[in-house]
Amino acid sequence: MKIGITCYPTYGGSGALATELGIALAHRGHDVHFITYAAPFRLRGYTERVWFHEVDTRLGRYPLFDHFPYTLALASKQHEVALREKLDLLHVHYAIPHATTAYLAREMLRKEHPIKVLTTLHGTDITLVGQEASFYAMTRFSIEQSDGVTAVSAYLKDETVRAFGCNECDIRVIPNFVNLETYQPAEPKDCTGVAPEGHKVLVHISNFREVKRVRDVIRIFSRVRSAMPATLLMVGDGPDREEAEREARDLGVERDVRFVGRLDEVATLLQAADLFLLPSQSESFGLAALEAMASGAPVVATRAGGLPEVITDGVSGILEPVGSVEAMARRAVEVLRDPARHQQMRAAAISAAREFDENRIVPMYESLYEELLA
Repeated sequence: MKIGITCYPTYGGSGALATELGIALAHRGHDVHFITYAAPFRLRGYTERVWFHEVDTRLGRYPLFDHFPYTLALASKQHEVALREKLDLLHVHYAIPHATTAYLAREMLRKEHPIKVLTTLHGTDITLVGQEASFYAMTRFSIEQSDGVTAVSAYLKDETVRAFGCNECDIRVIPNFVNLETYQPAEPKDCTGVAPEGHKVLVHISNFREVKRVRDVIRIFSRVRSAMPATLLMVGDGPDREEAEREARDLGVERDVRFVGRLDEVATLLQAADLFLLPSQSESFGLAALEAMASGAPVVATRAGGLPEVITDGVSGILEPVGSVEAMARRAVEVLRDPARHQQMRAAAISAAREFDENRIVPMYESLYEELLA
């Protein structure tokens, strides 16, 4: 098949999943064309059967526009690539604006080259952006006009139906997946260069938005640090990074918190982690949590959104209500102080991650593609 993929290329779960899916599809013999304004951050180097088509966002030629109409430029580019490359299907990740632009491209192509549109919902496109009054009707329309719709968790499917009343929408749940060749435990665990000898290593990875509650990450770590030597690696960047840095200074743990910025390759850091912290306000699935579990790091997270579909409390990780900093820190310390229990939880996390193996999940997308094209 010839598949066009549109996603946000920036740091975040939806872009990561879309890119990993495209690479996996290419390895399985499909032609994959990424159509967006920048190369996706996980599209590293050359991959056979993968192409990138950049959407031009320059303003110079359009003096009448105060802001460049990216959605129209994207729809035009999707139309252009689909027609030239004879794409079979456009798979767009995130409802707004990608499902909308794919609808426009499909309508422009209707007479020359009919094409199908599959929309994958990832989370804040439904729980936050899509429910804004100015986007609500457009989000619902774009979902209903897609030829197929998937959600990355049962929670997100239910939330979509609740918020938009899409009772007749056939939303398939296809969970996020992990490449177990990339994300796997290291034996023995190597912390060289990551933290001082004897330190427990805690890791957080996100785009540092408000929903990620990065100040809670620091607060949890501060309590762990008061109980034992520990180092926290903060991977990523975003609007709340400054607040997190200030929190670390205010709590006196800044010397043991390392803000390493955005990294494309995080597998080795996850292999060094004793625990992964994800105290988010909500997560539709928690791809970063899954990659941490596959690498052998149990996850301390909130009982929110789709996280309970990935993590079993007390078995493969720890789940507490949103904002329960004290409880999360106390339970984290208990696990870190008990090597046998930590090893047991680590083994359970690795085992749970295998349920989301790329080789099990990607064929679900292929099967749905074939169904839509039949």
